[in-house]
Amino acid sequence: MKVSDLEAEALKLAPAERADLAAKLLESLETLSEEENELSWAEEAARRDAEIDADADHARPADEVFRHARDRLG
Repeated sequence: MKVSDLEAEALKLAPAERADLAAKLLESLETLSEEENELSWAEEAARRDAEIDADADHARPADEVFRHARDRLG
């Protein structure tokens, strides 16, 4: 079963059932081994890098991001 199929089925559940499923899925992430955590972060970094490579026009320099964050904080 594809993740998209599973997601579509899960979204058909009643709100309480979806909440219970979400809680169980989140809890399962807290029991990952160190190696699984490292792999997950490496995959996420690679995904973000590929996203930036595919559309660099949406990337912003870090100093701009930090300046914007400081301005918003006050």
